[in-house]
Amino acid sequence: MSDPTLVFDDLRAESDELDRLVAGLGPGEWGRPTPAPGWSIAHQIAHLAWTDRSALRAVTDSAGFRELLDKALAAPGSFVDEGAEEGARLAPDMLLARWREGRAALDRALRAAPPGSRFPWYGPPMSAASMATGRLMETWAHGQDVADALGVVRTPTDRLKHVVRIGVRARNFAFGVRGLPVPEEEFRVEVRGPSGELWTYGPEDAGQRVTGPALDFCLLVTQRAHRADLAVRAEGSDADRWLDIAQAFAGPPGAGRAPQGAAG
Repeated sequence: MSDPTLVFDDLRAESDELDRLVAGLGPGEWGRPTPAPGWSIAHQIAHLAWTDRSALRAVTDSAGFRELLDKALAAPGSFVDEGAEEGARLAPDMLLARWREGRAALDRALRAAPPGSRFPWYGPPMSAASMATGRLMETWAHGQDVADALGVVRTPTDRLKHVVRIGVRARNFAFGVRGLPVPEEEFRVEVRGPSGELWTYGPEDAGQRVTGPALDFCLLVTQRAHRADLAVRAEGSDADRWLDIAQAFAGPPGAGRAPQGAAG
């Protein structure tokens, strides 16, 4: 990305939108359960605050980030939950202040990063733009959990293009992390953004194709909804398998969400 300012601005806007959703909650509402098992609204915001601080460390103190990475490698199955649990124990006003301060500091650090810089992360090293894209994806996805917990339907925006992009780019990772052979053929992905624009990726004549609304694609790759409840369609056996395993986030495969009609 030649000019990362757009994704920095969109990350700020996405965070501000979620901030407005939780800022007026009463103390008791922060404990409301979300669709993520064992996670309350407080856990969701605490996780974002924890990850923002990790990203800030990666951008400003690579040696210090290495200490965080070593802790993660020592407890790969629990370090994320432990970070969320620690923050969720804070009083809501303190947690909200911590999240605001951390994301503002990260915003400043990303904007100040020299062009071409790359920073360590829990996966491959990341540019400032890629770091911001990852933070936007997570903010949107965890914001969806908060919205679902509150019964709020959010209005989708074209900021989803960043989530779509990272979901498409993570295709090979989704296969590899499950020990599945990575398809050699590129896929064609065509999704319609909230403003009506068609966003396309991959060769136009590809035999493996994925189509649908951008919102539904984003819910799929962040595992916030089951594909049976979404209008995302695949042509080709490899593309069809991808829709069962797609994930835009790093780490082990997620369990995903059950179809809405599965209960009972």
